[in-house]
Amino acid sequence: MEYDGVLQEDDEGKDEAGGLLAEASAYARTVLESVQALAGTTYCKGIQIRELKKLAQKRGCWIDDVSSLGSFADRGSENEVYLSFDVRYVIKLNDFRHSDDNLSAFFTRMAIHNRLFPDCAYELIGFAENRDGKTCAVLQQPFIHSDREATEEEIAGTLALMGFMPQQEGEYFTDGKIDIFDAKPNNVLHSEDNHFYLIDTIICPADPAD
Repeated sequence: MEYDGVLQEDDEGKDEAGGLLAEASAYARTVLESVQALAGTTYCKGIQIRELKKLAQKRGCWIDDVSSLGSFADRGSENEVYLSFDVRYVIKLNDFRHSDDNLSAFFTRMAIHNRLFPDCAYELIGFAENRDGKTCAVLQQPFIHSDREATEEEIAGTLALMGFMPQQEGEYFTDGKIDIFDAKPNNVLHSEDNHFYLIDTIICPADPAD
């Protein structure tokens, strides 16, 4: 699937310290293109993950001891979550579960999230193995000091102000170009400064057939 109509190349990783997100995304794309040229298939996620591990080790951003990141906090559907020792960041080990064929969707999702929600942007700080032994992207997000979860009505209102309207009784939201899934109360926080932060949604380009 191509994403050029939704995300320009210059957007990828532009907020990343050291440009690691952009570098990893470009490297994964190179692997994808090589596999397509040789085998005519886009199913290469496993190859991309192996090559990204090699890249991380070569670049010095492979994290051997994840306990050095912070204290283990939770385990979600795709993320193993840690809280940094200084309580400034939430650190997520993402196992690429929502990238079925290749990692294009993952990198696009991160870049679009950062563009839409810069106050809780992801920073790719490296790669590591989670407790299940799977190679993961290590993502860092600012810790949000929240007093409660947002309500469904507040989520819908916040997204409507950004041009995203609910579809299928709130199953997802779209502006016609980008779809946002999993915008549920447990993934949207009301902060102490009276703002709403969408910290963990699933974002993808809209299906032109819809």
